[in-house]
Amino acid sequence: MNSEFTNMVMVTDPKTGLSAVIERTKSWCGYAFPGGHVERGESFYDSAVREVYEETGLCVHSLESCGVIQWIHADTDDRYVVMCYRTSDFSGVLKERCDEGELCWMSMSELESAPSNNDFQKYLPLFRGGFCEAVGVYNDSGNLSFRYIK
Repeated sequence: MNSEFTNMVMVTDPKTGLSAVIERTKSWCGYAFPGGHVERGESFYDSAVREVYEETGLCVHSLESCGVIQWIHADTDDRYVVMCYRTSDFSGVLKERCDEGELCWMSMSELESAPSNNDFQKYLPLFRGGFCEAVGVYNDSGNLSFRYIK
């Protein structure tokens, strides 16, 4: 069994209610919140702050944990774990582009219907609140099951 730890952060502008998103084109295509991999020796929180800055140019503060998503491969038990955070406490100006793709501000209703090939819409209930965990089981043919845990 292998485990891969990542993060994703919903950065919301308190003045507009819009969230910073990336239209990813590098490793997979579609809209998502900024985030990335946890580096060796790095805390989940510190990795989230670093990833947001690297991808967006925004300095985030006061991150609130809003759950974890686990993707479990049914045959190998490999796990891809996403630590989810949210904040409206940031400084700086959103970059137009990063290595992962184009950046913009979007409303939650726009995100609900935005194209993404990584099941990003399944992440949104955790960022909204009400759930502490989500678990998806998949195999090489696709998703087998997905459930939220309160």
